[in-house]
Amino acid sequence: MTTVVSDTGVGPLLRGWREQRRLSQLELALRADSSARHISFVETGRSRPSEEMILRLARHLEVPVRERNALLLAAGYAPRYAESPMDAPRLASLREGIERLLRGYEPYPALVVDGSYTVVAANRGIGLMLDGVAEHLLVPPLNAMRLALHPEGLAPRIRNLREWRRHLLDQMERQIALTRSESVRALHAEVAAYPAPEGAGDERTVGGPGDPGDPADQEAPYFALPLRFEHDGRVLSFVSSISTFNTPLDVTVAELAIETFLPADPATVAYLRSLPPFSD
Repeated sequence: MTTVVSDTGVGPLLRGWREQRRLSQLELALRADSSARHISFVETGRSRPSEEMILRLARHLEVPVRERNALLLAAGYAPRYAESPMDAPRLASLREGIERLLRGYEPYPALVVDGSYTVVAANRGIGLMLDGVAEHLLVPPLNAMRLALHPEGLAPRIRNLREWRRHLLDQMERQIALTRSESVRALHAEVAAYPAPEGAGDERTVGGPGDPGDPADQEAPYFALPLRFEHDGRVLSFVSSISTFNTPLDVTVAELAIETFLPADPATVAYLRSLPPFSD
């Protein structure tokens, strides 16, 4: 993704972020140790903010790292944050750490995506989900949202597709609101328009395995919305967790997300433990 700089200056850009975060000038001033008068002057262009002030306001407005560079450029300053390709030497320790984390999580599935949901790394546990996915969806670069929701992807095997689809679309909508990413906006429009696969499951998650209202639901409730999909004649259930890096100083690193899938019921745990260990 490229950084787009508005020709209207940094003031309107900062005002747009403030309004999106639903903060008044006074509220932002109090958080940033400034004054509402100064915030007003910055937004209207009557005062040129320092580089430090721009970064301070961006931090309190939770502006993504990529867009902080855009704010600096709009004010006439150099970008503060590099955007390194994943194979850059300076990210060698990051790549090594991610690979070690993914291997250590096996046989449970785990993957890493960038800000556009392109898969940049995955472990061998992900193969459980990719089994049966159409070949054209497996041509790099893989996209996690397309893999999940395309009618020739994982979607036909997801038992609670309606719930899981809504979860993924909501996730993308939150990201669009946070980052204003045009690439994610276009991806959202694409996957939201996918037709439901013929015969796709419409199971609803009530509280645990089995049918809605089954007593077993009360004995082993799910603690989060599970992804329930068919694999090799059985239904596997996972709940996902997403991790990001704290205070990143690189645009690429700031947009990485590590998603891990934890078995959500005893049957899934037992099946995964029955699999032969992966060999390097």
